[in-house]
Amino acid sequence: MKIAYTAVLIAGFASLVLADEVPRAPVADPRPVMLAALRSVDGEAHAILSGEIAEALTQRFAATSPIYIDVTTEKRYAQAGCARLNVRFWQDGVLLPGASTPRRQTMDFGINYCLDGLPPQSPK
Repeated sequence: MKIAYTAVLIAGFASLVLADEVPRAPVADPRPVMLAALRSVDGEAHAILSGEIAEALTQRFAATSPIYIDVTTEKRYAQAGCARLNVRFWQDGVLLPGASTPRRQTMDFGINYCLDGLPPQSPK
């Protein structure tokens, strides 16, 4: 009885953790994720960077996770399909040169971007 109760608790906890995960498709570059964020009702899109560059970076820094991409919309512009996006790359377990312990490494950049792949004509 005690084992069954413990198993149910563990299964319930695991499902809560998995339910909190964001679905992420592999992409070779951030452009499809940026376009997905522009099309998204909530202005967000998420993916995992894949390919040779992602593999080389992960190996070089002995990282313990893939490289994640999170794109959020900071501001939508008057020009249809255009917005200011924040693009975040992050990876867990990155061991930087000279560091004694691995850590999460994050890089953000902002970009004005439209569905046609160009910047807006006027960012207002």
